[in-house]
Amino acid sequence: MKFLVINGPNLNMLGIREPDIYGRQTYGDLVRLVSEAGEEAGVETECFQSNHEGDIVDKIQQAYGAFDGIVINPAAYTHTSVAILDALKAVAIPAVEVHISDVSAREEFRKVSYPGMACIRTFAGFGFEGYRMAILYLKEYLINAG
Repeated sequence: MKFLVINGPNLNMLGIREPDIYGRQTYGDLVRLVSEAGEEAGVETECFQSNHEGDIVDKIQQAYGAFDGIVINPAAYTHTSVAILDALKAVAIPAVEVHISDVSAREEFRKVSYPGMACIRTFAGFGFEGYRMAILYLKEYLINAG
């Protein structure tokens, strides 16, 4: 099994950006956790981060036929991107949404997730552990769907 892990805008600034919300761990720490979680689950992972919506759409489209599942933290694009939603729907690869913070407990505008509408589950508010939870959930989902 091979999973693409997509991270949206400003996640490359983890550790610097609003540490009271996102913690003090860096994006490098997140990539290591994803790699370790994938190894533990027996799943190959590839991480991708971009601050550009079109690059994220392109990466989702390129995942077609190359990945079994997608774990996505669309970050700010969660609340604005119909393009990412449409790309996820177009490739129809099972996807799980992740958010480091509990977006439902934050500003009102963060309560709507467009990409989440194409995802089979969302993990929010678990910090980096949400990625591990998403990888494990997606693996089990694919095994049971197989």
